[in-house]
Amino acid sequence: MSQKHLKEAFISNLNGTSLVEITLGLSLAPLCLLCRGLLLILYHLHYGKPLNSRKHNLLLDFLVLVSPLLFSCTVLSPILFLVPTTIAALCAGIFSKIYSQRNCKTRMPFRQIIKDFPRTSLDPEYIPAITVFRVYVNVLTAISILAVDFPQYPRRYAKAETYGTGVMDFGVGAFIFGNALVCPEVRQKCYETRSKFSSLTRQLFSIWPLMFLGVGRLLSVKSMDYQEHTSEYGVHWNFFFTLAFVRLAASLLLAVFPKTKSWIVAINLAVFYQLILNTTPLKMFILHGSDGTDARAGFFDANREGLLSLFGYLAIYMASVQVGLWLLKCRNSVRSWMAGACFLLLVVLVFFVFLRVSQAYVDPVSRRMANLSYCIWVMAHCLTLFLFFVVTDLTLVFTKLLVKGASVPCSWDVAKPPSTSTRHSTVAMPVGRDDKLSHVCLISAINKNQLLFFLLANVLTGTVNILIDTIHSRTAFTLGVLHLYMFLNCLIMHVLHGRNIVLKFW
Repeated sequence: MSQKHLKEAFISNLNGTSLVEITLGLSLAPLCLLCRGLLLILYHLHYGKPLNSRKHNLLLDFLVLVSPLLFSCTVLSPILFLVPTTIAALCAGIFSKIYSQRNCKTRMPFRQIIKDFPRTSLDPEYIPAITVFRVYVNVLTAISILAVDFPQYPRRYAKAETYGTGVMDFGVGAFIFGNALVCPEVRQKCYETRSKFSSLTRQLFSIWPLMFLGVGRLLSVKSMDYQEHTSEYGVHWNFFFTLAFVRLAASLLLAVFPKTKSWIVAINLAVFYQLILNTTPLKMFILHGSDGTDARAGFFDANREGLLSLFGYLAIYMASVQVGLWLLKCRNSVRSWMAGACFLLLVVLVFFVFLRVSQAYVDPVSRRMANLSYCIWVMAHCLTLFLFFVVTDLTLVFTKLLVKGASVPCSWDVAKPPSTSTRHSTVAMPVGRDDKLSHVCLISAINKNQLLFFLLANVLTGTVNILIDTIHSRTAFTLGVLHLYMFLNCLIMHVLHGRNIVLKFW
């Protein structure tokens, strides 16, 4: 067997992992974010100033925000349940140290802080959880697309062949979810100053980079005879094309239907698509081709997975638009966000109930078809991860109330308002955009050039696979390559951000 076919077999015919393990893994990123925030607050408590060194901030962010995720999906995967427990215990220890040391530095009673916490004002125009969610989906994707080619990456985390819930299966849907949260229709940039036709024309123009990248990936893969997992999207299709066409189709639907009813469109799309799968030969066509032997004659047959899964991804996108609109409702206090978190928790529980019913009586989760169960699963876990980030942000807000002047990049900062009617009232200001600490924040750096980060990760992944026999690599070598690869990605984003360079002109 050639090296190409060996690598293709290495990532094929897999069945995914359990929903419990994926949920456990999703808790890692918010815990890492909380740990990094608490460390910065503790530093401020000790030295009376924030950590302003760009070099030290990059090192801290990489070691705390990225490296634990890399270890967790490789050598620590057999004991994954211990990793979030250990990080949570570390966070509790840091918080305890902050609390014990703040007594001699402030006169505000702890009970008063607890009483004031729900009334703390937050900037309604800045939701740090959205930025962090989108960045972490990019980071987790960047890690997985290279790590999956090494034997240290568990096969159960890779994309399932037909049915199953692999970590990488979730990543595809999470990308769609994250893009929809900040689409122009959600940000209300389309309909206020332009007609629907002109907004649609602008959307058509804005997808050309994705089409260009899709064609570029297609040509490079074919010309270099690079390994492919054909049943993932097809012979010629790839994820860049999926992103482009889903965005264009969503813009068409949102030009016809009210965006406040996008959840209804999403439900109709997902249910109607599933009905067609169950009542027609379409499912067998996707799985086995037009002749039943997995032949791929003709463009539609050759790319059936990529083309037909667009219906499921479009349903996810439309449902995510509704989530984005809900998030942008005016919430300017901790109390309102706590209520919002409770509502999110309720929605997540409902989604998991629907998922159980759908898997039992309709169809198991299939990323290959993007069926109804897959849409429900993606929405359930995306909202779970987002909920984790909201809870993390609120925890950091509370901790910063203990330490006067403490600030954490890409989170709500706490400061006294110019005029206040309450003695101890506080207001949270947005951090992570134009604030003085944004230039030393890895999250802000990746957020500024997300498409470039994703493209760079794909290019470096291809380069590593060409130069290295990944499937026979030893553990120490694998960890070294993965850390070097991720650090190079992060360093380039950090340098571009430090020079205020944004490679986007469309």
